[in-house]
Amino acid sequence: MNKMENIDIIWIILGAIAVILLLIFWRKRNAVWGGLTLGIVIGIIISIFFFFKESVFNCYIIVKGAISGALLGFGAEMLGEVSDFIEKNSK
Repeated sequence: MNKMENIDIIWIILGAIAVILLLIFWRKRNAVWGGLTLGIVIGIIISIFFFFKESVFNCYIIVKGAISGALLGFGAEMLGEVSDFIEKNSK
């Protein structure tokens, strides 16, 4: 197994985690869905730059941006939960 196959496996695992998080946070608007949206937008912008530079449109950049955005959104959501927990218990 070479280095690129290991990286692909990592992105598959992270993608599965992102899908599970999106299913968990399905019902309401939150940072996970916002992160996904922002990741897709940033991924499209970067893919367009690569398209003009290399004449190849790379969809994997968009997918990686979406996965990264969803995971960062989950981190932001957890920071909000921790903040609410600390505020509630400090009184």
